[in-house]
Amino acid sequence: MKSMIVMFLMNEKGYLVLENFISKYGIDLIDAVIISRDPNVQKDYYIEIKNLCLENGIKVMDKSEKTNSLADNSIGFAIGWRWIIHNVDQLIVFHDSLLPRYRGFAPLVNSLINKEKVIGVTALFASSEFDKGDIIAQKSIEVMYPIKIEEAIKKISTLYISLVNSIIDGMIDGKKMEGIPQNEIEASYSLWRDEEDYLIDWDMDAEYIERFVHSTGFPYKGASAFLSGKKVRITDASIFPDVLIENRSAGKVLFFKEDKPIVVCGRGLLKIENIVDDETGTNVLPLNKFRVRFE
Repeated sequence: MKSMIVMFLMNEKGYLVLENFISKYGIDLIDAVIISRDPNVQKDYYIEIKNLCLENGIKVMDKSEKTNSLADNSIGFAIGWRWIIHNVDQLIVFHDSLLPRYRGFAPLVNSLINKEKVIGVTALFASSEFDKGDIIAQKSIEVMYPIKIEEAIKKISTLYISLVNSIIDGMIDGKKMEGIPQNEIEASYSLWRDEEDYLIDWDMDAEYIERFVHSTGFPYKGASAFLSGKKVRITDASIFPDVLIENRSAGKVLFFKEDKPIVVCGRGLLKIENIVDDETGTNVLPLNKFRVRFE
């Protein structure tokens, strides 16, 4: 195998793939690792990936640095990456969905919010249009709800590792990588998320809001709401048995159980297990008054 691998890595998935790669194949196949910070998560594994490279003598560069010193005949592996990549001869993208569904951004988050029973990872050839390239291989796993995003990331990280290993083994054996065109009829798209998209819509049913809270939690910033004019993060919640409410008003606290507020949703009730102040990260519970509305 003469090709050298350039890894474009971010977040926990990138770290775990690199860690496994070093353990299984050593460092001789790696030309360089390109990394970047991710301001959208609480823990982006930037330092961990960098230190792992330095400890093992792997050339590591931030994406802001010039990468024109990469080896000839290089193959790029992009994991968690979201920028256009140049200076590699061939690029393999690893995507958090079973393409052609959920092309685009935050596919795992949106899959969990939508209560997909099966989640997965696709390895595909890069193309001029994002996530439209031919599919090299896919791995999937069933999930049960409720499930938090942190657990789901760990589950698909094993799929990432399996896919990377399978591709590397084929390359070592001299097998030609081939892809299968995607079925455009089955294609769907997943939109990018910003701060506004963390805001809870209390008019939704309690089961949906519970999934929303679980799907946007750590390592992401967490579902948000406004409480007495201040932004808070609801980092954990659970379904609470519904009662008959004659004048249902979504977002109002109905009562408290174990000092935890029970919030009226468009349908059903939600028990807020943990709330933190958005600015300070300090715990907001217990609340200091009874008449409270989440907005």
